[in-house]
Amino acid sequence: MQKKWYDYIPHPVVMLFGILVLAALLTHILPAGVYERVAFEGRTKVVPGSYQTVDATPVGFFDLFKAFMKAFTSPTPASIMFVVLVSGIMFGILDRTGAIENAVGTVIKKLGLKRRYFLVFILTYLFGLLGVVIGYENNIAMVPIAAVVALALGGDLVLAAGLSVGAITVGFGLSPVNPYTVGMGHKIAELPLFSGAGLRVALCFLALTLTAWYNVRYFKRIVENPERSLGKGLDTKGLQLSKGLESYRMTGNNMLVALVFFVGIGVMLYGIFQHHWFFTEISAIFLLIAIGAGLVSRMSGKEFGDAALKAVGAVAPGAFMVGYAATIKVVLEMGQINDTISHQFSLVLANLPTTASAWGMSVCQSIINLFIPSGSGQALATLPIMIPLGEVLGLTRQTTILAFQIGDGVTNLFNPALGGLIAMLGLCRVPFDRWLRFILPLTGMLIIAAWIFLLIAVWFGYQ
Repeated sequence: MQKKWYDYIPHPVVMLFGILVLAALLTHILPAGVYERVAFEGRTKVVPGSYQTVDATPVGFFDLFKAFMKAFTSPTPASIMFVVLVSGIMFGILDRTGAIENAVGTVIKKLGLKRRYFLVFILTYLFGLLGVVIGYENNIAMVPIAAVVALALGGDLVLAAGLSVGAITVGFGLSPVNPYTVGMGHKIAELPLFSGAGLRVALCFLALTLTAWYNVRYFKRIVENPERSLGKGLDTKGLQLSKGLESYRMTGNNMLVALVFFVGIGVMLYGIFQHHWFFTEISAIFLLIAIGAGLVSRMSGKEFGDAALKAVGAVAPGAFMVGYAATIKVVLEMGQINDTISHQFSLVLANLPTTASAWGMSVCQSIINLFIPSGSGQALATLPIMIPLGEVLGLTRQTTILAFQIGDGVTNLFNPALGGLIAMLGLCRVPFDRWLRFILPLTGMLIIAAWIFLLIAVWFGYQ
């Protein structure tokens, strides 16, 4: 049989290594260069117009492999890796108590399978809202629950990834209150924080509506013809309901476990919004929920330990991919070509007409996103260059930030260098090639919609 395009998609480990090799080769091709940097919000941002070449420091064969250790021990990747592990432990303990299965089975029994398409539509919005207001990796513990729900409704694991990973990524990437892209961008541009929210809210709502419609469309397709399921053959052990819907009810112990979970999540949300908690505090809450659930369910020490280690084994590949993806940024820094790439893109954009330059900025950010998947890191590295350039080209500062947000946010849906994405897909047990087959058509729709919004921003002088 003739191979189709998706048969040529390599494993994410191979794909990322290819990007790593490309990054290392670029350090031998592109001139090393740096911008001057100044202190800003406890970090550093570039000084526009200060780019200058420096002595080359190309990354050699052995240096490429030394970069792995530097990446895995960097503070941010290490923190995310630990959050992935402890979220897995928390879900493993909750799953062992039976509370998740009973809760999902009971809810679906009450609602009935006749409303399953509506439920998928609403769940997409719910997970999208979590991405909008809570963040990205902060929601990683919710992804396995989506897997249980999707399978209970008669869907597959790819649907689970669509309504959780897809919605969280879209909500977070296009959030009007994203602190890493919009917030950081507004501070750099000296604009009122989260100003111009109307256009961003409309774009985010439209994007989530498209995502919800796309999920329901896929769900209907596989219900009518299970052979068209992209999740066919994937391991669903431990995620499927083990008995008929009519058998499910919440026991008193299940209620206690659910109370521990929701109280813990409530405390976490309070800490995030009121005290700016981040990975350290969030991971502590996940561990406390796991221990609390084990205690109220009277789980023995052996049961708890077995469940925890089994869960660690399940999420370890995703945690590994977080550190693995961070190696790309380390290689670029070793070769001192991060700033060179940003500088070269700015030179290309300077020759484009106004509307095309706005679209071009989003494309440039999409490419940079493959090498620097951190939203705030990109903002600090590129926006001080792009904002003055945009003004010369006739773009308002809000439009430049919107172009940056679109380039970063939409391409996160298929970015193999985004460790959080690979980790979440791992929790859904969805291989990256199948995810690409599912998500690329939606990504194309979202890019077109976002570019229409960029066109509107240019025409009306978005302020």
